[in-house]
Amino acid sequence: MSLKYAVLAALLEGEASGYELSKVFDVSLANFWPATPQQLYRELERLAGDGLIEARTVLQERRPTKRMFSLTAAGREQLAAFAAEPTRRPTAVRDEFLIKMQAMDGVDPRAVRALVEERRAWALGKLARYERVRERLLDGRTEEEYLRDADRVGPYLTLLAGITFERDNARWCERVLTVLGERRAAAGPAGPAALG
Repeated sequence: MSLKYAVLAALLEGEASGYELSKVFDVSLANFWPATPQQLYRELERLAGDGLIEARTVLQERRPTKRMFSLTAAGREQLAAFAAEPTRRPTAVRDEFLIKMQAMDGVDPRAVRALVEERRAWALGKLARYERVRERLLDGRTEEEYLRDADRVGPYLTLLAGITFERDNARWCERVLTVLGERRAAAGPAGPAALG
């Protein structure tokens, strides 16, 4: 999949500037489709050139002129066709951190613990951000009310996937830290170097 469909999906929320879209990506799409602001701006220009989005210029007092982007009918049609296609292949995890965990035996246990604690902190930080977005989306409604009455539920459902992913990441890190601690306690002071 190209960045194209992620940008089109982000514009379902309504007209946005490139800066606003980069914030949307940072908060809601980055957990499954990250993009740099430069990639976004290049993709916006391509999509406008292909007629899938349109751009209008907004003059601002005391601020630079900005461009606002919105979906065209052709963009909506192409996004709907993409959404209806079967997924080509299941998700594959490519994570440098997991390679490090695979190779942790023989590594200084303090370094291993530090890596796991850092990953746990990242997961908890992202989880806190996602929970704030969730509260903003719910806006005082229960989840059941939101899912029944909201105009669009796709953003909420993908947010739930991000929340689940980060909760699982944090739980896994806690389990790894427990295992490392138990192995270190069982080995005593003369145990192997990578027991944590």
